[in-house]
Amino acid sequence: MDSAHNKSGQEQSPSRRRFLTETIPAAAGALVLAVGLVEHQHSAKALPPYAIRPPGALPEEKFLAACLRCGQCVRACAENLRQDKSRTTAPPAASAPQLGEFISQLAELGENAPLETTVPTLRLAEFGGDIAAGTPYFIPRISPCRMCEDMPCVKACPSGALNKKMASINEAKMGLAVLVDQENCLNCLGLRCDVCYRNCPVIDKALTLEMQVNQRTGVHARFIPTVHSKHCTGCGKCERSCVLENAAIKVLPLSQARGTLGSHYRVGWEEKEKAGHSLIPEALQLPTRRPEEKP
Repeated sequence: MDSAHNKSGQEQSPSRRRFLTETIPAAAGALVLAVGLVEHQHSAKALPPYAIRPPGALPEEKFLAACLRCGQCVRACAENLRQDKSRTTAPPAASAPQLGEFISQLAELGENAPLETTVPTLRLAEFGGDIAAGTPYFIPRISPCRMCEDMPCVKACPSGALNKKMASINEAKMGLAVLVDQENCLNCLGLRCDVCYRNCPVIDKALTLEMQVNQRTGVHARFIPTVHSKHCTGCGKCERSCVLENAAIKVLPLSQARGTLGSHYRVGWEEKEKAGHSLIPEALQLPTRRPEEKP
């Protein structure tokens, strides 16, 4: 009886050993991977938020808290592009594998994409990068926002990370265009380029041309591209269309592009507009001060 029991135990022990030798390393590896992913998420969140988010995105911290990393906005963006017959030759089927293959093929175009780009705007951040993994973003120089009037990406968001209360795509604040290189901008050099201006979807509001005297010649004019933050949506069409090898105008996150007035500053005309009237009496009674007459 005892010999039979010992024999059975000897037969089972290799299986137990195999189980332990295979399971423990796998579990340890999974634990290390999980810890690594958590650390990466913390480090990604600690980096400056340079990502340009989809239209309607909440402020960065709230966006990261609300975003489910589901990719529905990215899929809606690509699907909307697929249905636009004037810009793409995607397969008629809309199954997930075909759509994914379509996105991969178009993404390979990169900066070689035509001006009316056929590359879907939105993409998901991958692990190992500076952007929180799984969150949507876009690269204006490669594929700007197409400013879809029906905003399919916003409608597809299930969590509220993209604000559905936004009434129009022109209300979007994805970022802010900044003329970062006036030394090489052709318009600043006195050459008439105007490409960024002509491609602005909110032309003459978000982007205007301000005439200045060309100091080099003293007789010619320069037309300087000037961005107005009140109307700029941050779509990136100006950056995408810039003819320079490295764009002179770039879209930056609002937190990086705009300064912030201290709480002690007051801009008089803005305070007057808020109050609806002048903040001081129109006519002040001031004493008349004259030099004293010598006796």
